[in-house]
Amino acid sequence: MHSFEVWAPRAKEMAVQVDGIAHPMTGPDERGYWRAELDEAGPGSDYGFLVDGDTKAYPDPRSKWQPEGVHGLSRVYDPDAFDWTDAGFQAPPLASAILYELHIGTFTPQGTLDAAIEKLDYLRALGITHVELMPVAAFAGEYGWGYDGVALYAVHAPYGGPDALKRFVNAAHSKGLAVLLDVVYNHFGPVGNYTGKFGPYVTESHHTPWGGAVNLEDAGADEVRRFFCDNAQMWLREFHIDGLRLDAVHAFVDRSAIHFLEQLSAEIEALSAQLARRLVLIAESDLNDPRIVTPREAGGYGIDAQWSDDFHHALFSVLANETDGYYADFGGLRQLAKAIESTFVYDGRYSPYRKRTHGRAAGNLSQHRFLGYIQNHDQIGNRAIGERIEHMTGAPRAKIAAALVLTSPFVPMIFQGEEWAASSPFQYFANHDDPEMARLVSEGRKKEFAAFGWDPESIPDPEQRETFERSKLKWQETTEPRHAEMLAWHWELIRLRRSSADLNVGEPGNASVSFDEQAGWLMVQRGRVFVYCNLGAKDCRFSIRSWGRVLLASAAEVKFEDGVLMLPADAVAVIEMKEGSRQ
Repeated sequence: MHSFEVWAPRAKEMAVQVDGIAHPMTGPDERGYWRAELDEAGPGSDYGFLVDGDTKAYPDPRSKWQPEGVHGLSRVYDPDAFDWTDAGFQAPPLASAILYELHIGTFTPQGTLDAAIEKLDYLRALGITHVELMPVAAFAGEYGWGYDGVALYAVHAPYGGPDALKRFVNAAHSKGLAVLLDVVYNHFGPVGNYTGKFGPYVTESHHTPWGGAVNLEDAGADEVRRFFCDNAQMWLREFHIDGLRLDAVHAFVDRSAIHFLEQLSAEIEALSAQLARRLVLIAESDLNDPRIVTPREAGGYGIDAQWSDDFHHALFSVLANETDGYYADFGGLRQLAKAIESTFVYDGRYSPYRKRTHGRAAGNLSQHRFLGYIQNHDQIGNRAIGERIEHMTGAPRAKIAAALVLTSPFVPMIFQGEEWAASSPFQYFANHDDPEMARLVSEGRKKEFAAFGWDPESIPDPEQRETFERSKLKWQETTEPRHAEMLAWHWELIRLRRSSADLNVGEPGNASVSFDEQAGWLMVQRGRVFVYCNLGAKDCRFSIRSWGRVLLASAAEVKFEDGVLMLPADAVAVIEMKEGSRQ
């Protein structure tokens, strides 16, 4: 026996088709739900909904299994059948975390969750504490980034489906690794979204860059919000996920008295207490608005942490000498110093790029409420050819980037392959099974970058399979000398991060920065740990009038003798001062 339920407030007639046979549903109730209870249905039964006499059966908006893809029928899935062995696992606190963002389709040659399990020992040995998966919710086509999801309760079938995700999480927990999942609640993908057949999931009152905005405040919004809050709870409860990364929350338009983020954070906090598990929410936001990560009782939305774009932009623009687009707001050591010390560079200041005042000061918020990184899927993949930091700056500056990220006051995150300076780019790829949409995506990509002066013929076609294949990691590189050297550098930095009490302080004011814009050097102090960076063209000498020792140096030419640190161009050294001494 199985009970079917679907929200379809505008429908006059509903039926559920199970294994080819239509069965009428009763409803709608006062909330707009239709129901049917069938003895002949159970786990493994294929079904779809018939709306107002339509002969086409549409997949369930809350389907947990789409074995034939997002256009096919849904399949009844028993969420309680999996044999979990992770009882008692507790995710480490974010304050002491090292995050690793990965894309299942390109992380291994096979591109599956089961194949990714084989790399968990590697991640544990590297010192990672949290694995952050890019979206796994089902989307149209075989491969893609995952941000065009349409069956948000189902795990993408080419990745292995729902049981494969459970196997991955169970295996990660057995090795002491927490798992975070990227979810997209601001829009639905353009192909395979059948929610409009059922109810007002999307509003035309507002738009996002990816289509109509999710309906969070118009008629029917209560059940739409319920749809997304229930989805978040499903991943955390049924799949044992330890936290969610919320994509582009700045695209939410919600003028309700209780903002959607506040509602979601309250529900997840209650779930965390119920399950006695540490659960976290991490937002992506470009608003520079501290309300997102301010506790609800202090008037904020109560999200645990957010990505720190200002730190990335300031660091990248200095290392890569890039000032196009939003990098026009950065480019100097002054901005980088402010990002490290104050989190937001634009904290109520005028932004030349936006041509308006932007942001608000982070105030007394812990810097552990912000993630620091030099690479992520967006900052690589949204470049014309998907090149990584080392491809643009060379290994010496990539080492400086890693040192500043992993000694920063923020929670550090690295992107797959970054730790060994992977040669593979991470390009934008998609596999839309709608030919017209595929054409529009390919042409749009070329036009977008042609406007920035790129030759359109040099832009990889996102709809071509080779663009996807080109983005897969080459794991054999980890043992090749050049890549092994970068891997060892990251290994040492992560060990230092995890062992140093000074580097694990997040309170405001815990980091102070000195710099010389003209000479090109910058020094970050975190308690007794000093990070010296030379981004200038000439050697730099620093007189250190107290005892210290070099913990890490990026180049053999770094010398520290008789209280003088000699730092060649494009080098970094991490120095620990004697307790009680002064630099």
